Amino acid sequence: MAFVVTENCIKCKYTDCVEVCPVDCFYEGPNFLVIHPDECIDCALCEPECPAEAIFEEDDVPAGQEEFVQLNAELAEVWPNISERKEPLSDAEDWDGKSDKLQYLER
Repeated sequence: MAFVVTENCIKCKYTDCVEVCPVDCFYEGPNFLVIHPDECIDCALCEPECPAEAIFEEDDVPAGQEEFVQLNAELAEVWPNISERKEPLSDAEDWDGKSDKLQYLER
């Protein structure tokens, strides 16, 4: 069972999680990260590292965000791999915790 990046990562894109991933299963879009479900080894190292608390085990994805399971799988196939920490988006703190951010996802 893979871990999933959910809505709160949109427009924040903290990459603390990337730095601890032993298998480099994160992929980076313009304003969001995803986890490749076939590469994730379920080690759970990423989950506590996410400042936005946007990473969940697949079975624990919050209600209403189930579509992020498929979204992670889909976007991990087209976005480039990321294996090193980068600075978050400049206005990440302003967006952290806001709801209804799926509309702002840039592909």
